[in-house]
Amino acid sequence: MSKTVLVMFASIIALGGMLWLLSRSDSQPSASSFDGEAIMLYCAASNQAVMEEIRTAYEQETGRRVVIQYGPSQTLLSQMEVSGTGDLYLPADDSYLALGKDKKLIQETLPLARMQAVVAVRKGNPKSIQSLEDLLTGNVQLVQAMPEAAAVGKITREVLSSSGKWKRLEQATNAFRTTVTDVANDVNVGAADAGIVYDAVLHPYPELEYVELAELADANSQVSIGVLAGSQRPAAALHFARFVAARDRGMKYYEQFGFRPSGTDVWNDQPELSVFAGSMLRPAIEETITAFEEREGVKVSRVYNGCGILVAQMKSGQHPDAYFACDTEFMQQVSDLFPEPISVSQNELVILVQKGNPHQIASLRDLTQPGLRVGVGHEKQCAMGWITQNTFREGGVQQEIMANVTVQSPTGDMLVNQLKTGSLDAAVVYLSNAAGSADELDAIQIQGLQCSTAIQPWAVGKESPYPQLASRLFEKICSAESQDIFAAEGFRWQLEAKPTSGGAHQGADQGADQGADQSVTP
Repeated sequence: MSKTVLVMFASIIALGGMLWLLSRSDSQPSASSFDGEAIMLYCAASNQAVMEEIRTAYEQETGRRVVIQYGPSQTLLSQMEVSGTGDLYLPADDSYLALGKDKKLIQETLPLARMQAVVAVRKGNPKSIQSLEDLLTGNVQLVQAMPEAAAVGKITREVLSSSGKWKRLEQATNAFRTTVTDVANDVNVGAADAGIVYDAVLHPYPELEYVELAELADANSQVSIGVLAGSQRPAAALHFARFVAARDRGMKYYEQFGFRPSGTDVWNDQPELSVFAGSMLRPAIEETITAFEEREGVKVSRVYNGCGILVAQMKSGQHPDAYFACDTEFMQQVSDLFPEPISVSQNELVILVQKGNPHQIASLRDLTQPGLRVGVGHEKQCAMGWITQNTFREGGVQQEIMANVTVQSPTGDMLVNQLKTGSLDAAVVYLSNAAGSADELDAIQIQGLQCSTAIQPWAVGKESPYPQLASRLFEKICSAESQDIFAAEGFRWQLEAKPTSGGAHQGADQGADQGADQSVTP
């Protein structure tokens, strides 16, 4: 069959596939045919068998309705983009979700399972297919899914093109089908000797088996479900998505149907995520958490306090799902509970004084003036206090300044309030504590002392029953909108793709005792 004929044939099949999608009966409703109580899922044909089981279980357990439209991943993506309707999209490969994100169509994604590209044959493998070369002899009727429409065809072409073997396989292919299930059906009824499919697709075909080819070892797909950015019912959509991804709900079916499941959360109709966070982080994350609760339809219980107090609570047995620490030191103290922290932001210590700086404070040493009333964080109760003492020691002025300290607080906000009421002349706090107080207070930068900067790490607890839910919250915290809030609150963004390391405040030059005479805007 010539290449021109193949292209024409593929085009006809693609057109037929689109018409097929648009003319489905009640079991395949259009985007406009479901009622307001239902959610709509666009789902790859490769996942049809398992998804029907999951949908039945979900509707029976929750009383909620889900309508599903099946088809090739690319065709569904195009239809979704044109129609602007629907709530969820489950393609056969994550690459389609990436395309959807590029088009601003996809918001959240939840990983589900993996599939491997294999060769489907009749039981007993009558053609004795063991390698790619066996498909090229001319004695095998071979069918494939269209690379332009179906994920398995796309991934097969990509992997074999990189090894220079795609052209020969393409020429040896007798027909291209619209979906991967069409390929399996051809082999099942004897219309073809072999077909390239995903392993999980063959679960409903007892007369078929598959052969894994070394040449296709890298042809595997991560299956995830994505929530559409334009969904009119995101909380309901995420409710179903969490059910599908739950290890004690949807993942049981995915495993039964031959997939390799990757969902980790347990199912809860309305999960409650617990988060411990340093008090200074509250203004940076509270708005984001509230928006997350509304969109996800979940509850996030948060405890804000000095990190020393939070660590003591965790060591006494209170284990939150996630911990956002004010500094790496206080994450390291509970590293057995949070083994993989990620550095997110930075916050620097400043000297905060009344507007106009009446005592002319320009450095740490100026805090040693006789009679000056100084406030600092409590060393044992909060990261700010611990870093402050390290900074004083590094600057060689700890004993002199502490002689003037009249207040040691677990939070910087308390010190700010006392400055505003005139109970203190100066306070050493985070720059973020001064946010919004520029009309009443001035912030003096501490220069030359590395340990005056705190790094805020985030981590999910290894015992959490909701690691994926916690990870989605972290994605929101890392969003552009959230980063703008961090910046407005005096933080500097510093997200790394690896866990934080220890000693972030160690090794600074000793003996530096002068501060800056430079003010920074609160």
